[in-house]
Amino acid sequence: MTKKRVLLLSEGFGAGHTQAAYALSSSLRKLSPDIQTKVLELGSFLNPRVAPLIITAYKKTIISQPRLIGMMYRHQYKKSLNKFTTLALHRIFYTHTKNIVNQLRPDIIVCTHPIPSAVISRLKRLGINVPLCTVITDYDAHGTWISPEVDQFLVSTPEVKYKLMSRGVPLLNIQVTGIPVHPNFWEHPSKEHIREEFKLLDMPTVLVMAGGWGIISDDIINNTLIRWADDIQIIFCLGNNDKIRSQMENIQQYKHPNIHLLGFTREVDKLMEISDMLITKPGGMTCSEGLAKGIPMLFHHPLPGQEEENSQYLTAQGFGEPITSPEIIIKWMNKLIHEYDQIKSRRNEHLEQIAKYHPMQSAQSIIDMLELNKVPS
Repeated sequence: MTKKRVLLLSEGFGAGHTQAAYALSSSLRKLSPDIQTKVLELGSFLNPRVAPLIITAYKKTIISQPRLIGMMYRHQYKKSLNKFTTLALHRIFYTHTKNIVNQLRPDIIVCTHPIPSAVISRLKRLGINVPLCTVITDYDAHGTWISPEVDQFLVSTPEVKYKLMSRGVPLLNIQVTGIPVHPNFWEHPSKEHIREEFKLLDMPTVLVMAGGWGIISDDIINNTLIRWADDIQIIFCLGNNDKIRSQMENIQQYKHPNIHLLGFTREVDKLMEISDMLITKPGGMTCSEGLAKGIPMLFHHPLPGQEEENSQYLTAQGFGEPITSPEIIIKWMNKLIHEYDQIKSRRNEHLEQIAKYHPMQSAQSIIDMLELNKVPS
């Protein structure tokens, strides 16, 4: 029997989109031995010299001019990428996408970033007959995700579903599945073994996530946090930012035995499992991983745009709280010390609450598209 081929396309503008693609790839293969997957960051694959320069420029803009990012997000909020833009993207950057599709012959294409979704949508308008599934990886629905050629949208919440419907997407083309996370985040291995592996103590623990790019530069937050190191274990996960990690390693305050400075790791699921609090930028992927682990979250410096929307939604649902002042950190550190049992009990209740959601619903929806003859054999 010929395996069904699933092509998952993302872009490197932030780590979350590609993480979602790999999470789906893993879940699809776990659910069905008859599925073959391939994940590509489309721009980097097609233009390995140019794409890193564009991504670096985008990263620098995020750091130096976050308000500009917010202005662009709001200006385009209800607009799809227009035909001129998608044509320009295709001519300048994605000329060979059609060749990739013809060469790999996927039975379905899944996009976890709006740009490849728009590019594939254009190819479908030009005659390529491949079902397109777009996975929205935030708790909001920006207009650039929306194209009439998308056969199925997989979204995080009913609120996102309603936003798509208000912009003309048919209800039948939308499924609420949650944002896909790696299957490891739904598992609960022995905390004792994890602590032994990372040389950690059994005590209240805070995990500080800087994102895949290692963006964390708030000395006020860090300095407020590390004052509690005698009573609370603090893990800084600094991603690929080796420069920041090296600087922190040479600062005396961070040399406390209860403070741990980690670089890029593929074992975030384990670190979340043994942590009691997550401090993070509210990217859709990291927050979804935190939700799967049931861990309470504090959000620092959301980018104007989708991260602000993520923060507002998750705060309204009671899953987290934005850090609007150092007093927020002080309040939660006191809770970890003096109300530790209550925090653990609330986390267990949260895990029971989210257990009703199928952890692989996104992957199952893609398999359903294959099995319902929406995809030719």
